[in-house]
Amino acid sequence: MQSGNEAAEITASGIGKAYGDFHALRDISLTIGSGEFLTLLGPSGSGKSTFLMILAGFETPTSGLLRKNGADITTVPAEKRAFGMVFQGYALFPHMTVEQNIAFPLQVQRRADADIKRSVDTIIDRVGLRGHEKKRPAGLSGGQQQRVALARALVFEPSVLLLDEPFSALDKNLRSSMQEEVRRLHQETGTTFVFVTHDQSEALALSTRIGIFNHGQLQQIGTPKDVYERPANRFVAEFLGDVNFLSLSSVRTTADGAEGLFEGHPMRISAPGQAVSEHFAIRPEHMVMFEQAPAEGNMLKAEIGEITYLGAETRFGLKTSGGIDLVLQMPTREVTSAFQPGRQVWAGWPANQGFFL
Repeated sequence: MQSGNEAAEITASGIGKAYGDFHALRDISLTIGSGEFLTLLGPSGSGKSTFLMILAGFETPTSGLLRKNGADITTVPAEKRAFGMVFQGYALFPHMTVEQNIAFPLQVQRRADADIKRSVDTIIDRVGLRGHEKKRPAGLSGGQQQRVALARALVFEPSVLLLDEPFSALDKNLRSSMQEEVRRLHQETGTTFVFVTHDQSEALALSTRIGIFNHGQLQQIGTPKDVYERPANRFVAEFLGDVNFLSLSSVRTTADGAEGLFEGHPMRISAPGQAVSEHFAIRPEHMVMFEQAPAEGNMLKAEIGEITYLGAETRFGLKTSGGIDLVLQMPTREVTSAFQPGRQVWAGWPANQGFFL
């Protein structure tokens, strides 16, 4: 579908929001590219939803400017921004049928009846609601209600679609299905999507870029691969998943990274472009466990502690000879009977994995 309202570029410059002495947002500056899928990710109270409400026009920033395709919209009211909005609680009209709910924004715009019918029929097919047109929300499943909310937000072909934790009430399987649906709709419509979630895996799976918030500040923005594999700071590293932190000694810079020691074990790290420090981190899934010391690669000796079976993956708690707790995760099919609690093993990883902080 080619949008009637071309996908918009949104630029935030120094956006702040204060409620008395409390600063919900501090100096948020970013550009949301035309047609991109940007996810705002962070813990509860981090400011991500406040920023989305400012984008929507439901909140006015205390400071800063908001522009759409270069035009200042900082004080433009929500109804004049013509952005689509999908709320966490669906916000459907209970007395209206599916097609009436979807048609509502077109009726507010005073579109012709024939145009409304054509647009509603098209979007009903697009979101897979054919056969449910005459039902009311109470007669729909949670996933179907969410599809109605998506259809209503997309039917007038907005230049920007804002989604505020739309899947939080859905079970895991349905949530996964709706993620695929939203990804497909983004690709088909070409609309600029801004999505708020506190679910890290959801953000990594859906986004072209992720903006990570904490305490009202934007910690990092980048592609899913960038923020996961090259986090800007310790908060981002920990928030996006399990991570092991190693304090290196005798660190020296090399042509492609660094060399150092951890508990007497030599470490070679290939990290082009990274600022070298004694603070190094490695994700559990990038580590490999050996019964005997491997001939090459970074390695350290540790004792197996708690073992957690996760289905396709198995998680091992390790303790180094220096008493440092680490986590290693490997495919369950590669776990042997030799890997038991109390067993001394070697944990290693390739030189090109991990990152400095």
